[in-house]
Amino acid sequence: MALTVIETWRDLLPSAQGAAVAIGAFDGVHRGHQAVIDAARRVARQRDLPLGVVSFDPHPRRWFQPDAAPFRLMSPGQMERALDGLGVDRLYRLPFDGEMAGLSDQAFALEVLGAGLAIKHAAVGFDFTFGKGRSGSPEALARYGETAGFTVSPVARVDDAHGLKLSSSAVREALKAGDMARATAILGRPFAIEGEVIHGDKRGRTIGVPTLNIALGDYMRPAYGVYATRTRLPDGRLIDGVASLGVRPMYPTDEPLLEVWLFDFDGDLYGQVVETDLVAFLRPEATFDGLDALKVQIEADAAAAHAALALSAGASPAASARPA
Repeated sequence: MALTVIETWRDLLPSAQGAAVAIGAFDGVHRGHQAVIDAARRVARQRDLPLGVVSFDPHPRRWFQPDAAPFRLMSPGQMERALDGLGVDRLYRLPFDGEMAGLSDQAFALEVLGAGLAIKHAAVGFDFTFGKGRSGSPEALARYGETAGFTVSPVARVDDAHGLKLSSSAVREALKAGDMARATAILGRPFAIEGEVIHGDKRGRTIGVPTLNIALGDYMRPAYGVYATRTRLPDGRLIDGVASLGVRPMYPTDEPLLEVWLFDFDGDLYGQVVETDLVAFLRPEATFDGLDALKVQIEADAAAAHAALALSAGASPAASARPA
């Protein structure tokens, strides 16, 4: 059964209520998030309940820090696909507005989760907080659940066998450092940027390197530089490539761009939405002594990308798995 997205907690039909849910922002749907979802899944199976995820839009951090630098790890569409691939039945994507931000922890538990969604069980992370001033805790949620009619299971912090912290902040740290292997290990799949292909200055075409230009939007900014990539086209094809991410020191842009050269591809994708995995960081941004030097470097980057992609193709399935 495909994922159903529900964007309110008010006036729901009984058929949209009564799930076992995992609650959190779930930005990235990384392996730590998946542990919380698995806890909800176990209860859903035991009690024959739908499996749900309760998340928020916009991200609470954006509401409280409207001027914060871009920090998102995935788009709403990417989250939906990730949750669908994990077998989640319902995504309750609740509006995080002034009303939601002003609810006490008790009001959120009793009015939103209890009366509104009528959940039967909530799985939350060990450090989960909720309500105005982040006053609620997993223990408080369990107390409120006794009144509202739902049970609660806190999930302990999850690290991998090598002590790697599985958190959104750890993903961001890895991306900022250009450590794509570490980011992939935490996420369980490569970090990917999804966006519409927009018109650029078409300079790449003049040197035989046509690129797809994609604005970064709300995505956090990984290390600026050159990456080995794989891009999903709207028709489902996965095309290897090499990309520049940043502000192009030789030909500066006002806003950072992802510019992807797809290997062995000839087609018009303007206006279409593609998704590009950043598989490996190859080198930082740099300037060159003219177009000839740049062309030489581009060929070297392409060779390095081919090698990195061939290496990643031989990685263990667990490290490169991506929800369908």
